[in-house]
Amino acid sequence: MQELVNTLNGYIWSSYLIYLCLGAGIFFSIITRFAQVRHFREMWRLLMSGKSSEHGISSFQALAVSLSGRVGTGNIAGVAAAIGFGGPGAVFWMWIVAFLGAATAYIESTNAQIYKEEEDGIYRGGPAYYIEKAMGQKWYAWIFALATILACGLLLPVVQSNGIGDSLVNVFGQGGTVSSFMGELPLTKVYAAVFIVLILGFIIFGGVKRIANFTQVVVPFMALAYIIIACAIIALNIDMLPGIFTSIITDAFTPMAGFGAAIGWGVKRGVYSNEAGQGTGPHAAAAAEVEHPAQQGLVQAFSVYIDTLFVCSATAFMILITQSYNVIPEGSSAIVLNVAQDTVINGPAFTQIAVDSVLQGFGKPFIALALFFFAFTTVLAYYFIAENNISYINRTLKMPALKFLLKLLLMGAVFYGTVAQPSAAWGMGDVGVGLMAWLNIIGILIIFFMAKPAIKALKDYERQQKEQVDVYTFDPKKLGIKNADFWENKFNQK
Repeated sequence: MQELVNTLNGYIWSSYLIYLCLGAGIFFSIITRFAQVRHFREMWRLLMSGKSSEHGISSFQALAVSLSGRVGTGNIAGVAAAIGFGGPGAVFWMWIVAFLGAATAYIESTNAQIYKEEEDGIYRGGPAYYIEKAMGQKWYAWIFALATILACGLLLPVVQSNGIGDSLVNVFGQGGTVSSFMGELPLTKVYAAVFIVLILGFIIFGGVKRIANFTQVVVPFMALAYIIIACAIIALNIDMLPGIFTSIITDAFTPMAGFGAAIGWGVKRGVYSNEAGQGTGPHAAAAAEVEHPAQQGLVQAFSVYIDTLFVCSATAFMILITQSYNVIPEGSSAIVLNVAQDTVINGPAFTQIAVDSVLQGFGKPFIALALFFFAFTTVLAYYFIAENNISYINRTLKMPALKFLLKLLLMGAVFYGTVAQPSAAWGMGDVGVGLMAWLNIIGILIIFFMAKPAIKALKDYERQQKEQVDVYTFDPKKLGIKNADFWENKFNQK
């Protein structure tokens, strides 16, 4: 299994995907005239002003759901892995991916709003929907939908729950072992797996609204607590901060682990963390109740900043300031060895060691708790995304039992991930991210050259901004956007 996963990742995460992610971000930044900078103030306003309805969730709830997908194990363990394999310079490339990816996030999320549908009283949408309606290629939409069900229903949850299991072992130890077909498993992980699966089942059987209500409370609170702890550690070592910035910038171009390794791991873990271009964020964006599609696109662009520039940077600064990391490029010997050489790189250990070195006895359990909430809400977001794509294919298959089957498979994947080895879990997660990113980025590029819906929506929104309208409207027919049935009906009703 490990060899198969490694082989797949060798193909999927080749340098071509790295260039595609960066290139798409640059292209959409230029095309939108860097909307991620120009509309920063508007992002804040929209975030606080949206309201939910009986059909859709508010902009803030949609942001919370998408953040629950973005802010997860990648922010704690993923950043550590980027530094451990690519050196401090990998952090710089994570920042670049976030800045450029914000424009990509605007494009994909606005597309999702434009082409969303109302089904069973709630809004649904995402790449499969806009690929079919804007590209007119149903076969391609089906491929994306099936890849997303595989990725979000089985592969990606494994990584999130694995981080929880590893962090708890770092706090409580193995607690003994139990024999299984997977070998000897730490009892700590087994107990954690049972507990997580039980809570997960209670929430996912409660529906999308319950997911939104849960995440809008948990995610902002834990992210704030995490950043406060990080700021405290940085403040206690503020004299070291200029040197850390210098090492990040210089190692980005002449890094200790090799220029290519820094870019590769920075982009890889950057996309894994903020998910810009991966195609997960648009699902939550489509569920939002907004006056104009561009509004949710801007809110989703802002979520990329929160994820990488705030949470990921907080993790990176804690690890680098406290020197709680090793740099061991894949297939090479150690270049930097600050902690025990056998410390797992693909896990939360660096972050836990960093916090514990300053707040002794508090760091490891706090990171374990933060990781539990971050990872758990990410799993909920994955379920929401996978369910959306089952709804898409069920328009043809008409098999309601698929959603029940998804719940069972997701719970099984979470149990497996909690007790699995980190290398296997992260390898499976990388396959899922890479598959979705390839399909989605190519899709939104083709849609841009065919119809430019997200750009037309942005110009229309900016026009209404200048006119200082009281209520924004969106008329897709006037803009030459076809198959936006939901918005056509809404405009006609007004």
